[in-house]
Amino acid sequence: MKRHIPNLITLLNVFCGCVAVVFAVLNQLEWAALFVFLGIFFDFFDGLAARLLGVQSELGLQLDSLADVITSGLVPGIVMFQLLGMSVTGGWNADSFVHHSSPGVTLLSRPLPLLGFLITLASAYRLAKFNLDENQVSSFVGLPTPANALLILSLPLVLLFQNNDVLNQIILNPWFLIGVTFLSAYLLNSKIELFALKFKNWSFKDNALRYIFIVISFVLLITLKFLAIPFIILFYIASSLIAKLSLKGTLNE
Repeated sequence: MKRHIPNLITLLNVFCGCVAVVFAVLNQLEWAALFVFLGIFFDFFDGLAARLLGVQSELGLQLDSLADVITSGLVPGIVMFQLLGMSVTGGWNADSFVHHSSPGVTLLSRPLPLLGFLITLASAYRLAKFNLDENQVSSFVGLPTPANALLILSLPLVLLFQNNDVLNQIILNPWFLIGVTFLSAYLLNSKIELFALKFKNWSFKDNALRYIFIVISFVLLITLKFLAIPFIILFYIASSLIAKLSLKGTLNE
């Protein structure tokens, strides 16, 4: 029975992803973000449960990636589609966002929003590569899809809950969104080695980088709210690169 527990948790991730897709299509992006967050929560705990119970399996690995394609691949693609649609039509303001108005994009005449699905394609490609790579255990090569999903989902949350005119203009600038889309696709499949938030023990010496990252991320979230998420992703990448360079320098001494 216990061997099914991690897979059941993974299926909860699938369910959250499906609900998030519905909300994203309806342009209710704050609800889509909520269910993506819940899906990522289950995504973290299915692997933890499998390790604690000693029931890791190839089926679980494949199911986990299929769940991530939905929650952390398809949903951020739809969200970027909606944001690009708003940027094309100028269809966003605080009232219209709260009432979930449609961006009203005609795909044949204004196909730019479809570019958002480049994130979905890049996510699916990354997950397929991940399943074939047996070396990504204590670290990742390229930005993990859940982290990328958080980056994309943070944009509508900043629009809705921080409601800063300068930030709104930046986020709804089509060139900014195009840049974020291509950056996202690149980071997902880059050769950048990033540390994983997997604790083999609770020792500070063995997990100093992870503890520091968690504390700084917590401080950023308190001070910057949803705007903190892009900075946390940048800090995650920068700290991984610094740690790798530091380790390389130590080995060369």
